[in-house]
Amino acid sequence: MTDLAAAPALVHTFQPPRSPQPGKAPALVLLHGVGGNETSLAGLAARLGGRFALVHVRAPLALASGGYGFFHVRFTPEPVIVPQEAEASRAALIAFLPELVRRYDLDPARVFLLGFSQGAIIGASVALSRPDLVAGLALLSGRILPEAQPHFRSREDLAALNVFVGHGVHDGKLGIHHARASRALLGDLGVDLTYREYDLGHEIGAEEIADLNAWLGDAARLP
Repeated sequence: MTDLAAAPALVHTFQPPRSPQPGKAPALVLLHGVGGNETSLAGLAARLGGRFALVHVRAPLALASGGYGFFHVRFTPEPVIVPQEAEASRAALIAFLPELVRRYDLDPARVFLLGFSQGAIIGASVALSRPDLVAGLALLSGRILPEAQPHFRSREDLAALNVFVGHGVHDGKLGIHHARASRALLGDLGVDLTYREYDLGHEIGAEEIADLNAWLGDAARLP
């Protein structure tokens, strides 16, 4: 594992595939929630098979409450964000992805973003605005920012983008209505959508992990 690599610009860890296949490896870029860090999704990643190169990104903003975030947020009934920070993080990830592919010699046609909570939110902002850089998005317990929608590409550009939405129906931080709104918007945008609801709160469970593994294998064309 490459530990806390600082260039490209975002701090991250890199782990090559545990079970590599012939050719360049597909990449799974993991984006943690607010207050987390680049280790937060390591347990999940360990359960997603071994055929992806794993890139754990640390969000760029150090938070006074501890950990890191992609933007500051107040958890009101409809969360209030700092749009300028969200846009800066979107731009940073867009710059990061091609450098990541070059640095680690990854397959540029099989770069997947997997985000939880705020990581899912920023992942959606990136994938829907730059589908040329991203083959698929796993949007777990997140939502889609209205502030990012002016950057989204056309239905024609998004037709090949694979999206998995997973959300707990008992989520008390980002209610299930956010997932259902995302489903409607993603349908309008014309992505290749897989949508799942689970008997969970703001968390990821075993059934969701099994669904993720199946979706990733299909979307990345893994044998």
